[in-house]
Amino acid sequence: MSSGPAGGPGCMTRTTCHLSVSLDGYLAGPGQTREEPLGVGGERLHEWMFAPEPRPAADEAARGDLLRPRGAFVMGRNMFGPVRGGWDEDWRGWWGAEPPYHAPVFVLTHHPRDPVEMAGGTTFVFVTRGFDAAFELARAAAGDADVTVAGGASTVRQALAAGVIDELVLDVVPILLGGGARLLDGVTDPGLTQLEVTSSPGVTHLRYRVG
Repeated sequence: MSSGPAGGPGCMTRTTCHLSVSLDGYLAGPGQTREEPLGVGGERLHEWMFAPEPRPAADEAARGDLLRPRGAFVMGRNMFGPVRGGWDEDWRGWWGAEPPYHAPVFVLTHHPRDPVEMAGGTTFVFVTRGFDAAFELARAAAGDADVTVAGGASTVRQALAAGVIDELVLDVVPILLGGGARLLDGVTDPGLTQLEVTSSPGVTHLRYRVG
C-alpha cells in the first residue's frame, strides 16, 4: 500500500471509508423509510456538506475528499435503496439518473440482478456471494485507484472485520440520534492511529489509519 495520491506513480490500491456519524455513533436515525431514507433526524448528519458557500475551510476539504474520484465502491443493499426481497421493481438508487460515483459500484444483495448502467459512468453491479467477493471485484475494477466502502453500517462492519480498510474518516456531527444504524456495534478494535483532526462549528473531521 502507498500513502501517496491515488493513481499516482507507484501507487497501489487503498481502501478508504468516509462517513458522517452522530455523536452517539449512528449513521442513520431510527425509522428509515422510503420517505426518510436516513431515518428520523438523519438528514442533519449531512447538512455540513450541503451548506451554502463559503463553507469553513475544514468542511470544504472534507467535502472535496468525499467527492474526489475513486476506482470503485462497495455498498450494502440497504444503502442502495428501500426495496427488500426480490427485485420486483426497477429501482436504480436514491441519486437520480446520474449518481455521484462515476465508477463501478458493487452492491451486496441476496437476490441476483443484472448490472444497471447509469449516466456519468456509474454502473451498479449486484453481488450475491458476500462482502469478500464484492471487495475483490471492486479491487480488480479499481486498478491502482482507491476503493471506497460507502456504507451502510453493516457493510462497514464487515469491511473492518475483514481487515481491508486502510483509512477511515469520520465526520462527527454534534447531535444525538438515539437509535438507528449504529456504526461500530460489535466491532473488535481495529487498531486506529489518528492522523488528522479538523473542525468547524458544525462538525469535527477525524482521519485514522486502520491497523
